[in-house]
Amino acid sequence: MRPVRTRRAVAGVAAVVAATLWGAVGCGPDASAAHPTATTAAANAPRPVPPGHGSKIPYDFNGDGHRDLVLNDLVKADSHGDDAGIAVVYGSAGRGLDPGARQILTTRRNAAPVGGKPPATFDAEASCDLDGDGFADLIVTTDPPYNGIGRPPVPLQILFGGPGGLTGRAVVLQIPEQARYGNDWPDHPVCGDFDGDGATDLAVTATGGRVSFLRGPFSRTGAPRAAGASLPGGGPVLAAPEPKADVNGDGYDDLVVRASDAPGAASRLLLGGPKGPTRPGGRYTAPRVTAPPVTPLPGSGPAPVTDVLQLADFTGDKVPDVVVRTHRGEAKDLVTLYAGTRDGWSRSPLVGFTTAGWG
Repeated sequence: MRPVRTRRAVAGVAAVVAATLWGAVGCGPDASAAHPTATTAAANAPRPVPPGHGSKIPYDFNGDGHRDLVLNDLVKADSHGDDAGIAVVYGSAGRGLDPGARQILTTRRNAAPVGGKPPATFDAEASCDLDGDGFADLIVTTDPPYNGIGRPPVPLQILFGGPGGLTGRAVVLQIPEQARYGNDWPDHPVCGDFDGDGATDLAVTATGGRVSFLRGPFSRTGAPRAAGASLPGGGPVLAAPEPKADVNGDGYDDLVVRASDAPGAASRLLLGGPKGPTRPGGRYTAPRVTAPPVTPLPGSGPAPVTDVLQLADFTGDKVPDVVVRTHRGEAKDLVTLYAGTRDGWSRSPLVGFTTAGWG
């Protein structure tokens, strides 16, 4: 028996939107900007990942001071083959993203084997600097072998960042026995400094609406600094509040609890404190984000669909930018970054690229 996993956009500390949202904000992009084919062709030429020295920027895996982008849902060349993996597009000055500076993370190259075998799936879940070295780390979920008897293994793994980005093998997240509860799969990892000590912690689901609270920093073996008994008050879905993790400004990051992954599901807060996210914080409503309209890709076939992948500051000007994906069938996906301005979105994209042939 294996855990049921669905591909999802990675949720970050700044803000992430994983729904199809429409409506113009300020100035929308023009029609010609929606399919920058010349930019796409040049941008897809692979280049080395630029080395960095560490930073405090979220999702900065190579520590060069620029936010990076994580993409699930890479298309497999063979529909019966292995999971195509996770793409990481590294940030850059000026354009915000450099699609040529990229890595493809796969189960065979990067996942920790379980029972001597690589897991079948490898999905990005969350990112934060778990070991405090100035390089963001990536938390992924897998499907380790399980015979359905007793407590299942932990499906979450950590890939640690460094000057070369996310390299090497992941390690399995260590959840001490006392921090687990019941026989559900640990899921929905959320990063935050929930106890206010300056180190990044993790909150993970447990059975019966409980939360496994793991205090950071984490070792390179995936072990937390400390973990007590699981905490009450959680739910089947955990998330980070947007646009800031500390909702009430008391110095402790907070946690969002939802009844399900469905859009519009009722949400409430668990407020952080010295003992972790334990205090009820009332109802929570995520801010509504309106995306720029994007001109459909040319061609025949089914109608194109545009998803907002991420709303975050990729250009370093402290104004959120937006990453959207327009697709009509698997072979024509286009990922586009539009710069945010005080008056809305830029008319022309900073960069556009496809992931065709990456997986």
